[in-house]
Amino acid sequence: MQSLDWGMILGGFGLFMFGIKFMGDGLKAVAGDKLKDYINRYTSNTVSAMLIGIVITIIMQSSSATSAISIGLVRAGLMTLDQAAGIILGATIGTTVTSFLISISIEKYAMYIAFVGTMMICFAKKHKIVLSGNVVLGFALIFFGMSSMGDALAALKEMPAFEAFALRMSENPLLAMLSGVGLTAAVQSSAATIGVAQKLYQAGAITFIAALPFMFGANIGTTMTGILASIGGSTAGKRTAALHTMINMISGVIGMVLLRPYAAFIQSIAGGLNPMMQIAVANIIFKTVTTLLFAPFIKQIVAVVRKIVPGEEPHSVEINIDALDAGITSVLPSAAIDAAQQAILQMVDVIRYNATETMRYMNEGGSEEDLEKLARNEAMINHFDAKITDYLIQLSIQPNLTLNDIQNCRAYLDAVKNFERVGDLATNLSEFFTVLKESNGTISEGGIKNINEMFDHFTEMFDLTAEVFVTGDNDLYNRLRDMEHEMDEMELRFRDAHFDRMANRECTNEKAISLFCDILGTIERMADHCCNVAKSSMTGMTSDLSDDEVVAAAA
Repeated sequence: MQSLDWGMILGGFGLFMFGIKFMGDGLKAVAGDKLKDYINRYTSNTVSAMLIGIVITIIMQSSSATSAISIGLVRAGLMTLDQAAGIILGATIGTTVTSFLISISIEKYAMYIAFVGTMMICFAKKHKIVLSGNVVLGFALIFFGMSSMGDALAALKEMPAFEAFALRMSENPLLAMLSGVGLTAAVQSSAATIGVAQKLYQAGAITFIAALPFMFGANIGTTMTGILASIGGSTAGKRTAALHTMINMISGVIGMVLLRPYAAFIQSIAGGLNPMMQIAVANIIFKTVTTLLFAPFIKQIVAVVRKIVPGEEPHSVEINIDALDAGITSVLPSAAIDAAQQAILQMVDVIRYNATETMRYMNEGGSEEDLEKLARNEAMINHFDAKITDYLIQLSIQPNLTLNDIQNCRAYLDAVKNFERVGDLATNLSEFFTVLKESNGTISEGGIKNINEMFDHFTEMFDLTAEVFVTGDNDLYNRLRDMEHEMDEMELRFRDAHFDRMANRECTNEKAISLFCDILGTIERMADHCCNVAKSSMTGMTSDLSDDEVVAAAA
């Protein structure tokens, strides 16, 4: 073992892994936040979900990362388990691209590619070109690292100990598969493991019949990332990880059962190709065929997973914005305005639910599952805030809007942002309560009573705000303004009471002392945003601006 150039082996492998990550991070940065939008938009059926899985995996050069993203989206309530299943199947096919690229010997051009990438990073002035340079440099490092490692690994075939181990893997394919599982679980990349197998087979260190189980094992080991991503998460997240694991394990078993006939088949069609390409062809055909076999049975597989991982999904409120059809903005603007208002009211329901659940979390000492639910609904609020805002912007630029339509558009845009901010502040409250819980901090009985009294006042204001938003009732608006003044007085009064409790040693916990005023201030700001919504609603309905002034302001 001492005769091996471990610096080249470990360094080459490190550059290979870094190249995959560097290129994937660069591609994600170039694509921006559109990845999640594409996932949500094009995963309505299994075929489109599979195509998205293939594309995303090629972009990030990691099926593990794609699966982890899918688990995160399911946990956030932005994607169903059925959609995730399609993406995971697509990721399995997408990950074969790396093994194909390795097999076509791009490494001899790696230094030229690295030069291009470095020049882009060092001398480009536009940020997007710099990010593209990261992609190019990462691409070069993948193949330079693999080439360096492969040259050093070639010496293994001369070692009697490794020759004996390779012979054992040939005679005992299960050992080869377990080796593939272990290496992939350790490095979190099936592409890296298969790349090692390609280099070993090219060097003559292992036989083809040993390389294939190594590849099957890599397919199983790659599920470890998803399993880790699901730990501590919701039932849906655990089910997504279980789905990925089950599909890949069944695929591995099929591969092992058909190992010798499959090896003979690949040798018959690809035996004349270079050794690395033979493994690449075997990988592509195996993963494509097994994926297509699973695709028609997605619903049945999902049903089995739901039985394997029992439990109910936490309750969440869903928003249906199917009525937000951009096509009607130009044809029937008044109907578009009504659709926007209904979507905002549905969003308001989720915000109120989340705010109420936040207080229940404080009062009842909630669990991790409660936090998961709050985070999922907050992600939903942000998602639909963006959708509704885009819709209203499209509507606002239509040439055939009436004065009333323009006023409503402006009012709704303002309302959406203020309502969304209320949701953000409710999330801040849950974070304060979590800090207290994790530090064993406790708020005094009087402090808890003050917080609940302020929050009850806010809830009444929030409901009144929704009424003003719909009706534009001036009496309700004036009542809301009075309540806002009462909220300000409440905050001052409860701050003074807090300082009195501190002076009387009724409140001694440092965390509680520090966070109490932040909690009061957050609730008061939530009330302020309610008044902002009501004010913009009243302005939109009673504006005395001329038509030209309103149009100019909207522009």
